[in-house]
Amino acid sequence: MTAAQRGIWTGTELRRLLAERAGLELSAASVSALFTKQPSQVKLSTLAALCAALDCTPGDLLTLPGSTAPSVPPPRPDPVPDRQPPQQPASRYRSLPLL
Repeated sequence: MTAAQRGIWTGTELRRLLAERAGLELSAASVSALFTKQPSQVKLSTLAALCAALDCTPGDLLTLPGSTAPSVPPPRPDPVPDRQPPQQPASRYRSLPLL
């Protein structure tokens, strides 16, 4: 689902992304297996490469047994939040009208 949500529909596309973005060369059979069946195990380095290639987190790729994956992942926060300028403290003194 995560690949499809990012416009990756074939193993060939994913294989190219893994090589370009993560430097991981997987066989066509290995990538095909990732698309067609749920692996019983995944190397941590492969998981990290998938996350780098798909710009996601491991939680976007993994589900617990018996749970259902969300149809749409929650939006990712901006890497640098907008910062508000510091507020000036209110003056203790009120200005008086001029006479």
